[in-house]
Amino acid sequence: MALSATRGVPRHGLASALARIFGSQEMVLFLAILTLLVVVGTINPRYVAERNLQSIFLGNAYIAVAAIGMSMVIISGNIDISVGSLIGVLATLSGTLAVSGYPVLVSWLVPLVVGALVTTLMGVLVAYLRIPAIVVTLGMLSILKGGLISLTSGAWISDLPDGYALAQMRPLGVPMPVWFMVVLTAGAALWMRYTATGRAIYAVGGNAEAARLSGISRRRTIMIVFAIHGVFVGIASVLFATQLSVIQSTVPPNLELTIITASVVGGVSILGGTGTVIGSTLAAVLLAAIGSSLIFVDISPYWLRAVQGGLILITVLADLMRRRRQMRAR
Repeated sequence: MALSATRGVPRHGLASALARIFGSQEMVLFLAILTLLVVVGTINPRYVAERNLQSIFLGNAYIAVAAIGMSMVIISGNIDISVGSLIGVLATLSGTLAVSGYPVLVSWLVPLVVGALVTTLMGVLVAYLRIPAIVVTLGMLSILKGGLISLTSGAWISDLPDGYALAQMRPLGVPMPVWFMVVLTAGAALWMRYTATGRAIYAVGGNAEAARLSGISRRRTIMIVFAIHGVFVGIASVLFATQLSVIQSTVPPNLELTIITASVVGGVSILGGTGTVIGSTLAAVLLAAIGSSLIFVDISPYWLRAVQGGLILITVLADLMRRRRQMRAR
């Protein structure tokens, strides 16, 4: 009997581990992507052609990168609805520097620095003046969008120098956007889980008062998470600016909605405190795959906005139900 009991423990442990893995949001998203590829690929084989798959991954990798930083902000209990406008401004800045004769490396790095400065300013307003993040970022959205249109009138930036197209490079045969998406997602996931600052972000978003009593500075944590978010937005803007041979000096339409949707559908609680950046990356890929699939099954791509809204509502409701079950269990 002792032998049977001993053998039963690993089985139980293995079963619990498998249940956690297959019940996780990340696995659900991964299986949803595979199912979509199989079903739509069966209906229209061109959907799984190499060219279309590259379009799904390469054309939307910058969204996944931006969603990493957005996920951190939402986990901390805040939100940034100015992210789309900031990407448009930083992409224009990058292209302008490139055609003005500055070294290519400068045109890549300056958007990261400027992005961090802008979001750090927003973090200061949120953390120290206690202005709600949605108010701060709504104001910044209007400033960035209005300023960009006023200064550039939506002009196209062309004649970009050789070597500027970072997103078109293929180290080791793998497109550069995929490298950025995978490496940054893995690095951010490890950082969030195993560093004190990463755990502090979860603590502040989950229960700010308990975090304070534990010696965690809410103000410092919020400033750090906004600054890091700005760096990811800067990287996303460079990938966005360099994926084509021209840059239009405008804000990509509905980009902030897509990025926030990727974070929320990826399992990041809109109330803060829970979620992973791996889920947000998978959700960004899923949204891109859904948008492409609508075209191949002859459905208007405008339905993608309705799908995004539905996914947000379902995810938020599921999160609220999960929190209620946890409270009852206590």
